[in-house]
Amino acid sequence: MKAKLFDKSGKSKGDVDLPKCFGKKVRADVLLKVFEAQKGVYAQAYGAMEGAGAQYSASGISKKKRHDWKATYGKGISRVPRKIMSRHGASFNWIGATVASTRGGRRPHAPRSAKNVFKKINKKELGLAFESALSGSAKDAVVFDNGVLDIKTKDFILALKEVYGDGFDKVLKSKKIRAGRGKMRGRKYKSNAGLLFVVGNDEVMKRKGIVVVNVGDLRIKDLAPNGEVGRRIAYSAKAVEEIGEAFK
Repeated sequence: MKAKLFDKSGKSKGDVDLPKCFGKKVRADVLLKVFEAQKGVYAQAYGAMEGAGAQYSASGISKKKRHDWKATYGKGISRVPRKIMSRHGASFNWIGATVASTRGGRRPHAPRSAKNVFKKINKKELGLAFESALSGSAKDAVVFDNGVLDIKTKDFILALKEVYGDGFDKVLKSKKIRAGRGKMRGRKYKSNAGLLFVVGNDEVMKRKGIVVVNVGDLRIKDLAPNGEVGRRIAYSAKAVEEIGEAFK
C-alpha cells in the first residue's frame, strides 16, 4: 500500500510505501473490544467520599419496650436509624437518617475510587486491534518528510491547508457549546478529535490545535477514538519506518 509524501510546504513529492501492517483486514469487532477494555484504565477514578451520608448522630437501636425512656413502643414507626430533631417531655420528633431509604442517607452501593478497572487483553487481539486501527486510517494517511518538524506553527498550518484542502475544517481541534439540556448535565461543550500527527520516538514536535504522539506512546484510543476507525492521521517519514519495524 502507498501513501502520498509531502514536503514541509505541503507540496507532493510522490508516493511512499507503507508497511504491511497498514494493509491488514480491519476487524472492527476486535478493535471495539480492545478499546472498551482499555477505556477504564485511562478514565479518571471516581467514587463516593468515605463516610458520605453517615455524618448524623442517628441511632439504629430502636427499643420497643413499654414504659421506657426513648422507646418507640406504640409510636407506629419502624426501626430505621433515627435522629431527634426536638422533643417535648417524653415525646420526640424523630426523622430517619443514614440508611439509603432516608433523605440525605448513604447510597446502598456507591462507586469506589479504589476499584480495579484493569482488564486483561490477549496479545494477539491487541496486535490485531492495532493493525486494524492503522489499516482503517491508511486510505487517507499522509506522510511528511522530516523537514516539517523544524518549521513554525503558522507555516505548518499553511502546509496542512495545502494538503487537506476543503477538509481542513476537520483537521484542527475545535470546541463548541452543545445544543440542548446537556449543558446543564456536565457536558456543556462538544469537541472533535482533530488531526493525529505521529512522530518518531526521537523526534520532538509541538503544535497547537492537533495531537502529537510518539510511536512508542501510540495507543488504540489515539488511533481510533470511540473504538471506530476513520480518524485523520499524518505521519513523519521516520514514524512510518519505526511502525514497520514494530509490526514485523
